[in-house]
This record gives sequence, C-alpha cells and structure tokens, in this order.
Amino acid sequence: MFIFVAKYIFMQILVLILFMSVSSFFVAQNQNSGPVAKRIEKELFIHNHKRVDPYFWMKQRDSKEVLNYLEEENNYADSYLKNHQDKIDTLLKEFEHRINPNEQSAPFVRNKKTYQIRNLEGKDYSLIYLINKKNETLFLDENERAEGNSFYQLADWVPSPNNKMLALTEDFIGRRNYSLTIKHIDSGEFLQDSIGQTNGSVIWANDNKTLFYVKSDPQTLRDFQVYRHRLGEDVKKDVLVYQEDDETYSVSIQKSRSGDFIMLYSYSTLSSELRLIDADKPEKADRLFLKREKGHLYSVESHKKGFYILSNKDAKNNKLLFSKEIPTSLNSCEVILPHDESLLLEEIHVFKKHLVLVERSNGLEKIRMINLKKKTEKYINSHEETYSINMGLNDDYNAKEFFYNYVSLSTPYTVYSFGFRNAEKKIWHQRLLKDKSFSPLNYESKRIWAIANDGTQIPVSIIYKKGIDLSKAPCLLYGYGSYGYTIPDYFSATRISLLDRGFVYALAHIRGGKYMGEEWYQNGKYKKKINTFTDFINVAEHLGNFSYCDKNSIYAQGGSAGGLLMGAIMNMAPYMWKGVIAQVPFVDVVTTMLDETIPLTTGEYDEWGNPNEKEYYDYMLSYSPYDNIQNKNYTNLLVTTGLHDSQVQYWEPAKWVAKLRDYNESENIILLHTNMKTGHSGASGRFEALKEVAMEYAFLIGLEKNIF
Repeated sequence: MFIFVAKYIFMQILVLILFMSVSSFFVAQNQNSGPVAKRIEKELFIHNHKRVDPYFWMKQRDSKEVLNYLEEENNYADSYLKNHQDKIDTLLKEFEHRINPNEQSAPFVRNKKTYQIRNLEGKDYSLIYLINKKNETLFLDENERAEGNSFYQLADWVPSPNNKMLALTEDFIGRRNYSLTIKHIDSGEFLQDSIGQTNGSVIWANDNKTLFYVKSDPQTLRDFQVYRHRLGEDVKKDVLVYQEDDETYSVSIQKSRSGDFIMLYSYSTLSSELRLIDADKPEKADRLFLKREKGHLYSVESHKKGFYILSNKDAKNNKLLFSKEIPTSLNSCEVILPHDESLLLEEIHVFKKHLVLVERSNGLEKIRMINLKKKTEKYINSHEETYSINMGLNDDYNAKEFFYNYVSLSTPYTVYSFGFRNAEKKIWHQRLLKDKSFSPLNYESKRIWAIANDGTQIPVSIIYKKGIDLSKAPCLLYGYGSYGYTIPDYFSATRISLLDRGFVYALAHIRGGKYMGEEWYQNGKYKKKINTFTDFINVAEHLGNFSYCDKNSIYAQGGSAGGLLMGAIMNMAPYMWKGVIAQVPFVDVVTTMLDETIPLTTGEYDEWGNPNEKEYYDYMLSYSPYDNIQNKNYTNLLVTTGLHDSQVQYWEPAKWVAKLRDYNESENIILLHTNMKTGHSGASGRFEALKEVAMEYAFLIGLEKNIF
C-alpha cells in the first residue's frame, strides 16, 4: 500500500555523551558484535500463550535512553562503514558521472496548461516549470519550500480549474502527515487557509472556491474523514462530508477525468465503496454508487454517457461493465469485457471517444485501446522478455493522444505518445544518462522460471553484464510479495555499478503480489503467507543450482513488507545468504498486529489476518521474524530505518537487531542504521538518497573480497 508533518529536529550532541558515559539502557559495546542492548523482560499474554519480549522498552519514542541506544547503533554502523569509505566515495563518483544532474520529466498537461518537472545540478529538490508556446516560467521551486528543513516531501500540487490558485500538500518530517496550504499563482501570496493532519490528497470543485481534503487520525494515521473547505473561511468551519467509522477501512478522494465528479472511496484490502459528489454543486449531498459488500472491490471511471466499472464480483481477475446511470446493482450493468482466467484487468482509463486498459497476461503488461464508436481495438506491448508498461499522466478527457511509460531492467524510463486516430507511436520523452558510453546492448536481461516446493513455476527477472562468468558471479536477489503489489521491472542507473562489477541482479516475482493474477496474490496471504518466503528461497536455490550465479554469493534485499520477507528467509534458510539488506523491515508481526494504536494496524487484518483470533495468531507466530529467532549462524546484515516512520515503527528493526545479536552464533556483522530525520521512504533529497544507496552497495561489495 502506497499510504504515508510538525517538525522534529534532533540535536547532534548525544555522540559525545555516549562516549563519556554508558546509558542505563544498554551495556558496554562488544567491538566485534556491536552494541548490546539491556534486556528488560516484558511478558505478553493472549490465547493462554505467553511470549517474552526483552526489548519492548524500545517503543518509548521520546525516551532519552532509546535515542541514545539508536545513536550508539549508528556509531557502530558508521565505524564499520568507515572501513569502506573508499568504496562509498567511488560509488558516489560513479553515480555522479552516470546520472544526469539536470534530469527532467516529460511535459504534461493539467487544466490545459503544460508543465515540466526538472532537477538542476546542485539542487536537492525538483523545480516545476510552466511552459507556454513562447516562453517558460518557474511555477514552483521545491528547494525554496524545503529550505531550513532536514526533510521535505511535496505530496501534491493542484491548480484550481481556472488556474488562478494552487493547493499544496507537504510533509516536513517524513511521517506522511501533510499540511495543506493555498496560494495565488500570479502573486505567489499564500492565503491564511492552512490545514494540518491531512493525507496529502486535495481536490478542487469546479467553482474554484471549494476544496475537498482527507484528514488522518492523529494516533493511527488512518485516513478516515473527508472535509470540504471554502476559500477564505475559517478552517474550523470546514464541513465534515464523510467519516469512515469502520477501522478496517480508509478513505480516498479523486476527481473524474471528465471533471463531473468528486469521487470519494471507502476501501479495505477486500472491499470498496464509492460516493459521488457533483463537482459543479459541491455543497450537495453525495450519492452512493454501489453499497460495500465483503469481498467486492470495484472502481469507477465516469464518461459523459455513463459509468465504466472495473469489478471483481465473481471475477477474481476483474471484469469491465457499463451503466448509463448510477446502478442499483451490478446485474443492471452491461458487460463490456467478461472475466478471463488468463488475463488480469489492472486499470481502466476513460476518454471521450476511447477506453484504454492496462492488462497483465502471463506476468507481462500490455495496453489495449478501444474505439468506443467503431468498437475496434489496438494493443501495445513489447518484444523484450521482461519489462514494465503503464499509463502516464493523462488528465485531458478530450485528448487526441495518450501517454504511457515504458521501462525494463536494461532500458531507461521512456514516455511514449500514442495517437487515438492514427495509432501512431512516438517517443515523447526519454530519460538519458549523463554517461554517453552506456548502452543497453552491453547487458543481458531475461525472464526465467524457478520451481517452488509445490511445483509452482515462479517467474524471475534477471540482468547481468554480457561476457561475465555467471557461475562465479555474486547475485543480489530482490523480493517483496505482499498486498497484491507487483514490483515492476525498472531501470536503475545506480544498479549499473553493481552490474559492471560482475553482479547479477534478480527480481523474484513471488506469490503475494499479482504478477500472475489475483490467484497469485491469494496464495501468498493469510494462512498461505509462508508461500511467499519459500518461493524466494526456491528462487535463490534455482539461481545457484542452474549457474545463474555463484550459489555461495547470493545476497537478499527487501523493504517494508519485503523486510518481513528478509527476516523470514534468514530464520528459515540462514545458510543461503552471504548478506542481507533489510530496509524499514516489518519484523515484529505479532506484537504490531495486536496493537491497534499503531498506525495502519486495523486496516492490515485483511492482509495478514487478525491475531486476536487464535488461528491467525498461531499462524503469524509460526513465521514472525522477531519471534522465531533461534541460536543460528546468521548472515551479514544491514538494517535501515527512519525514526519518524509511520508504517513500520523504528522499534521493530531496533528490537530485531538487538535480539539477533543475542542468538547469533556466527562472526558475521549485524548493522542497524537509523536516519534520525526521516520516515518510511528514507532521505528526501535526491543526493542524500544516493548516499544511502552507496552505503548499501558498499556493504555488499565489501563482503566480496575480490571485487572493487
């Protein structure tokens, strides 16, 4: 789930103190094994079962002892990484040589105005330009907005329909708690209208005076309220349009491409419900589209002649329907595209005279364009073995062309335009590397299939530099496998530094995502979750056994729910990995899922199950990384987290590392690096983000004695 401000500044004076005295919450550091956290046993009871958590005390976010311990871990990690500073510096120079410091996006249209996002050399954040036929002007400078802040993220910027006002939502901490402000576009003057604790979404009604936004619960950060605000009025008078009382649901808002409706969704992992607000009459009551039904996920796109509905009702891979009016039930709707077992309908985009669908078949995406009048179809796909294709920015309902994005492991991000009338495909924009010597032809990318324990074939995307001896090559294997989210085959300019050093990069499309359709997801969640972990292990075994890499030099990487994957595979097959990178890892599954005060917990029950029910408690307990640590030879491990992370709280990786040190019987290094200024997404500035990548790569390369 891609769901994610008050400003905290942590003083950098603790380091000196830590060297002068020892906190009461940790004991003297073992130079070979890292800091040793103090154990304070906390007994946890449920279902007549007792767990003992020795590091429960780390949940005290504002505790000086906790902050001191995190700084001690950072000092230890820094002392280890200093031995590889030459590698970090070299990698950063390579990134600088390869990555264009003046990158820019493809031009795109909002409200009939053309914009372009640019990054300029020496600037950490983006600049947005307004492009006219004769000239261009700086529209918004994120660097100015970020000035004086250790973290900054622009969630959204939305011009009013008449292009006179601009709504901004921004995060200054990294906790995905966004403030909403509004300014005059021409004068640059900010209005007094300022709203905090939003989720970053903001929609204008067609009157240019009314805004809709979503508020988050201050404790759980669940998006649960939709408000209406009128420019110039006291924020305290904002009208609560809708409140979602079911704690397993969240809310979101968007505007239809046709411009007719404000669309208010209530959704959970398993169900959705839509309410429509007339964009021309924003004060009128909303209209319910289809009442929520357990297990029914649907989305709607409006057309001037009716509504197109993407629904999974009796159609696990979705079907497409049409209704001239708001339907009383799905039975009253016309079936446009029936369910197809072999085809996952991922997205639908409605234009005046055409439909554009994003589909996935046998793991690979394609785009289908349908002429609504002539009922003719055209397909867009690729001849590469593995790639990712998806829709770009297409806000214009009356457009004569649409834009889509194409990328592969070896092909940089490219935006294509596709004409509705002539079906002409053109490169609209391509992200070019600064290093002109780079050529995709120097690398081999392909898709292979590994065999899971139950005989299922697991697709794997791989890339490596041509000419290397694969049997002697180290491999970095990446995985996620949760929430039905499919990690795309994406190009990485930084990854080339690994490939050019002889690494193989592999992306395991394991169950829990939707790479192979809805069934692929269902077989990697709830009480089938372990399939996700065993699939990943089976992929690693396949890569080594079939000489796609050196089986003794396989590294694993994953973040968030992919960090859960890392923790599980370390417990289940510690011998498989030469090293692991776990980014913001979700590893204390049982304790977190039992704590409804933690952000996002209740909405997760549909993914993992509710541990308040014994059957789910027992199953979670069987794989929870933190609960299954045993006396083993654990591998080299680098764990990263952010103090302000709202999705995976910092204490999960902190506790995990501390407990691993208790049980680790090997001499391998275990590192925890906490960014004290950021949240789930890591550093916000592009240069700071590159430093984090260099640190991770240096960790891997440092474990390969014959590579640098």
